[in-house]
Formats: sequence, C-alpha cells, structure tokens
Amino acid sequence: MEKRILIIGASGQIGNELTMYLRNMYSNKNVIASDLREASSLVMESGPFEILDAMDAKAIEKTVLKHNITDVYLMAAMLSATAEKYPIKGWELNMSSLFNVLNLAKDKKIEKVFWPSSIAVFGPTTPKTNTPQGTIMEPTTVYGISKQTGERWCEYYHKRYGVDVRSIRYPGLISYKTPPGGGTTDYAIEIFHKALKEKKYTCFLNAQTTLPMMFMDDAIHATVNIMLAPSHKIKIRNAYNLAALSFNPQELAANIQKHIPDFTIEYKPDFRQAIADSWPASIDDATAREDWGWEHRIDLDMMTKIMIDNLK
Repeated sequence: MEKRILIIGASGQIGNELTMYLRNMYSNKNVIASDLREASSLVMESGPFEILDAMDAKAIEKTVLKHNITDVYLMAAMLSATAEKYPIKGWELNMSSLFNVLNLAKDKKIEKVFWPSSIAVFGPTTPKTNTPQGTIMEPTTVYGISKQTGERWCEYYHKRYGVDVRSIRYPGLISYKTPPGGGTTDYAIEIFHKALKEKKYTCFLNAQTTLPMMFMDDAIHATVNIMLAPSHKIKIRNAYNLAALSFNPQELAANIQKHIPDFTIEYKPDFRQAIADSWPASIDDATAREDWGWEHRIDLDMMTKIMIDNLK
C-alpha cells in the first residue's frame, strides 16, 4: 500500500520544510498538509491543504479517512517561550493533539505516528553535558512538562496497544526559510536577520549560554529517517536524544563576524534566560546513532555560511 501522509501543523517552523521534503519523496498528492492557518504559498500551491484544528479529534479523523492516511506527523505545538505566557492553553494544545492522533493509531485508522519531543524535557537537575538518553527529567517549563508527559504516553500506547509511534528530542532548530516561532533557542535565527539588516543584535540570553542546536536540514533528515527505519530497530518508544551542534551566543556572533566584520552584539537577558539555564549544554545521542543510523551533516561554520548566503 502506498504511503499517504498527513502533516498537522504544516505552517510551523518544521512543518513547512518537512511538507516539501516529503512531497519530493512521495509525490505532492500523497502528502496532505494541514494547519489552523494557511501555510506558505509553496506548501499551499504544491499539493493538498486542509484547514485543521489539532485539538478537534472529529475533524482529524474525518481528514484521515477522507485521504486514506497511513502516517501522521503531528508538528503542531505551542513552544517554550509562548507557552510560559499562556500555560493552560499550551498544555491543552500540546496534550490533546497528541491523544487525538494516538487514539486514531490505537483504533487502527492510521499505521504510524511521528510526534516531536524536545530537549525541554530536561531540567536543572539533569546532567548538563552529554546528557544521557535515560536520565533525570524534572522540566520547569509548561512546554517541557507537556513534552515529558507526551513521551510517557507514547511509550504507554506502544506497550499497551502496539501503536507504532516514533519520536526524537529536537535541540534548538535553525532555518532561513521560516521565521522564529516563539522558542528559547530562536536567538540563533534572529541574530542572522539582524546581522544582515542592522549589523547589530541585542541577545535575550547571556554570552555564555551554551545550548544544543541543529540546522533544519539535519532535523528533517532525522525525522524522515526514524520513520523509514524498520520497526524492530526503534527500541525506544518515548523519544530519542538527537544532537549535532552545541554553541553559545558569543561563539555564534564570532562566526558571523567572519562574514560580516562590523557586526556587533550586546546582551540583555530576559525571562528566557531561566528557561535556557534549565536545559542541557550538550546531548549524548549515541543510542539514535546506533539503533537507526542517525548522523548529522552540518557543522557551525557550514550552518553560518548557509544562513548568511540564503538570507542575503
């Protein structure tokens, strides 16, 4: 049976690029994009698009049956900084959307689910460097609490009902194609826009805040590859650690200055500093590399050059 894919949250930072990548793989007609609001013209014009609320279980089921969907990528979520402003809304969106999709898989209406977790599942008590796959998780943000809870439910649905659900813990993601989406790691996108436009940037984190990061192309490859892996290779059904780069704002600024010598940065940490301080500085993703062959391709120098060349 051919793959028929539904992407929920196709207008978001990852959803947008994932949609186009999967349409190249499986043909435009077989990848149905959906979101509460219209997506980029590229997504809207290249294949089917549905206006869909991730919290509306009946509407999702109707869309799944209408398009004979086999796989769902649930990319809709309220991110860390935004969810801190609207905690109950963030919790409700992040949790109810997951149950809506897991229940469709439990009832055998779809075959496979991808649900993204995040480094936000970790907290101040987690080991900061080379954070292990299995470790202490005491998240301090609504986003992190919802992702940690989601991981437990994914594992439960797999063990109890045999649901084929797959997940990775995304680090901060960097892309030139979509604007920042309300995450704590978004300084690493904003900085490029400001460097090119104004030659200066005021960072909302301090100079030494090292965080795990990844260029979007690597994140998309990881997302697609974990879904392509044979089921027996996916040994972890909560979420896999995933890593590529770790850097701080000062190191990123120095890298940008190689291309834009008169670029300057200053630091005015805000409420996002406390969120960043609760997260790891680097991640051990040996399990993902071993189980399903994950490997990243893009380092800090390459990423900086790609961002500047494309945003120009």
